[in-house]
Amino acid sequence: MSFTAGTLPSASSAALALDLACDHLIGLRSAEGWWKGELQTNVTMDAEDLLLREFLGIRTADETAEAARWIRSQQREDGTWANFHGGPGDLSTTVEAYVALRLAGDSVEAPHMRAAAEFVRKSGGIEATRVFTRIWLAMFGQWPWADLPALPPELMFLPSWFPLNIYDWACWARQTIVPLTVVSAHRPVRPLPFDLAELRTGRRPRQRARLGWEFAFARLDRVLHRYERRPLKGARAAALRRAVAWILARQELDGSWGGIQPPWVYSLIALNLSGFRVDHPVMARGLDGLDRFTIRDEQGRRLEACQSPVWDTALAINALLDAGLAPGHPAVAEGSDWLLTQEIRNPGDWTVRRPGLPPGGWAFEFDNDVYPDTDDTAEVILALRRSDRPAARPAIDRAVRWMTGMASRDGGFAAFDADNTRTLCTKLPFCDFGAVIDPPSADVTAHVVEALAHERGTGDPALRRGVLWLLRAQEPDGSWFGRWGANHVYGTGAVVPALVAAGIRPQARCLRRAVAWLEAHQNEDGGWGEDLRSYVDRDWVGRGESTPSQTAWALLALLAAGERSAAVDSGVRWLVERQRPDGTWDEPYFTGTGFPGDFYINYHLYRLVFPISALGRYVRSRTEEAP
Repeated sequence: MSFTAGTLPSASSAALALDLACDHLIGLRSAEGWWKGELQTNVTMDAEDLLLREFLGIRTADETAEAARWIRSQQREDGTWANFHGGPGDLSTTVEAYVALRLAGDSVEAPHMRAAAEFVRKSGGIEATRVFTRIWLAMFGQWPWADLPALPPELMFLPSWFPLNIYDWACWARQTIVPLTVVSAHRPVRPLPFDLAELRTGRRPRQRARLGWEFAFARLDRVLHRYERRPLKGARAAALRRAVAWILARQELDGSWGGIQPPWVYSLIALNLSGFRVDHPVMARGLDGLDRFTIRDEQGRRLEACQSPVWDTALAINALLDAGLAPGHPAVAEGSDWLLTQEIRNPGDWTVRRPGLPPGGWAFEFDNDVYPDTDDTAEVILALRRSDRPAARPAIDRAVRWMTGMASRDGGFAAFDADNTRTLCTKLPFCDFGAVIDPPSADVTAHVVEALAHERGTGDPALRRGVLWLLRAQEPDGSWFGRWGANHVYGTGAVVPALVAAGIRPQARCLRRAVAWLEAHQNEDGGWGEDLRSYVDRDWVGRGESTPSQTAWALLALLAAGERSAAVDSGVRWLVERQRPDGTWDEPYFTGTGFPGDFYINYHLYRLVFPISALGRYVRSRTEEAP
């Protein structure tokens, strides 16, 4: 793609945009030194919050009205709700939103409800929704428990070396599966004050192809259903006790489970079914904790699926340092000091696969002492190292040791676990939504490699194995897949700077192919964008409306590769021209990924921190070129 020289930005305009953006970012800092942007998701969070409160008998009129106002505001003209901005209508999301609005008193004859119901019926009705949606419906008598996949709590007895044990699941799935085994064993029915006949088609649920392991697990599911009719009383009671103890041991100080919504709500339901009243301290702490995840504004009441203060603070510090702020600047120094208070010094579930590894590192959330992750840890290591805080050295050393020890056998790095790669879990009838294992990914491995390059040098064995993993993972078109961000633009934007930091020459063929891919996928307006549909449809790979965060990711890769091209200048021009007067950027599109293909996130701080990093590195490169 080519651009005319007359449209290119001046270094001074980029510097002015950078200063304005930095001022805005510094102004968002909390009094304690941390940053946290909103994590916006789809309305299932809000619908399921109302369903949780209905199930527990604590739903209030005010909460319902506020949540319903938000849910209505997110409905599209065709009557549907999508999983991300600009995406297609999603059946299960639309069903859950519809049920929540019925709870709020919306009439089935109202135009917006009739449009939603028509979409649901045309898409296969309740019968075609995902398993998680039908579990919610079963708890309210709107779906038979017998028609759901069996999930016996006796799963808790499987040793960690045995296939399908709970540690074969990714940490987020494991925390969800365990309470769901309790719910499944109790098979509760607490009827709604209405029926959902208007959402039914009368057809049987669609069946996945029954081949290989899927056929075997379908047969196993039938056997388990027969067992569920007459479980061994002693074994069932012991399994339920073990599951409840496991859940209780993992509640965080803020009342959450892992700091994320799915295990949080299912754990509260499981404990309630196990005899914990809503005023029990564990339940009360869990319900009170949801308030910190609640946002109220003129559009209504909505919940964040998670919160990201550690990640956001590390990104903000690195962005400000890229922009040229001194390490001693109060925003950098105080943010770094806050990060040090968040270090995790106790063991977690990761010790099942790495029992001899001393703890260290950082998690994503305010309160999550059980599940640190290598991605946050790598970013925090870079931030603390660059902020030049003498007190940080012991924490950095512990983090590097832990992070390095979390390498999988193939040399790559996953986010939360090591060698969490058994795919049998994915064949179970239960698994029709979301990633349920945590294998190594290019973006996480790249962040670890970049941190190791600065801490241990390019000769470090773990770094070299990580580099080889990345080289093997490069796509035939020259890009890299992005597990936690959208998508190949994110993966490529992470890997290229990491490989350069690890000693790969910018002229190397792997980097030239990546540069060519980025330049070929630059939009006519000079920016970059990739629609989240690229996770399920390769026609969307590298294609989408330009966004500030994705444009910045592409620029970070091109600048790291030594590019001083019209493509770089045009990308910078795109950022400069679209900056808002307050210094930030608009970004309605979701560019974060929870589960590829199923669940996505709009990180509201991404639109600011990544453009600051890109502009900072661009301005520095132009300054270095000046005579």
